[in-house]
Amino acid sequence: MNGLTLNIVPMNSLSLHTLEESFDNLFVRRAPALPVSSKKTLVQYLPWINLLLGIITLGTVYDLWHWIRITDSLIGITRSLHVTYSGSEVPAAHQGFGIWLGLAVLAVEALLYLAAFPGTRDRKKSGWRLMFYALLANVLYGVIILFTYYGTVWTLAGTLVGSGVGLYLLFQIRSSYSAKGTAFRKKS
Repeated sequence: MNGLTLNIVPMNSLSLHTLEESFDNLFVRRAPALPVSSKKTLVQYLPWINLLLGIITLGTVYDLWHWIRITDSLIGITRSLHVTYSGSEVPAAHQGFGIWLGLAVLAVEALLYLAAFPGTRDRKKSGWRLMFYALLANVLYGVIILFTYYGTVWTLAGTLVGSGVGLYLLFQIRSSYSAKGTAFRKKS
């Protein structure tokens, strides 16, 4: 192997803190570092990226909710017509639980992005953690959608790659955030 080892942790000791530390080991200590100027730029614009991602994701959630309801209505009408004209019942084919669960997780992700805005703007560790949770929610969304009619292995792969890049960037700037946050804030 090329020096990459996975530490198997007993399930009862697995927590978000240990996951965060594992990702720090992978994305900061083992991965190539971003240039300092790139890190500063990312830290400067991350709050606005959060705000934009939150608004876009929330809009997407609303649009998907709207289209899922329309699709369910059309499926119901089609089913009624089939029963009326053929006399035989067809199984109900509404959007499954996975679609609605995926939509709920996507809504949580959007709210995490929006909630991260003030914390990342003030360079607080709490804002950074909300972004971390949003990326974990994105991975969960990809796994949920995999088990629906719309999900494929490629959908999950795209989600994992996108979240992996996001985690790499997020962990590269982790040290720029503190509990108080004001130490890293520019003075006007």
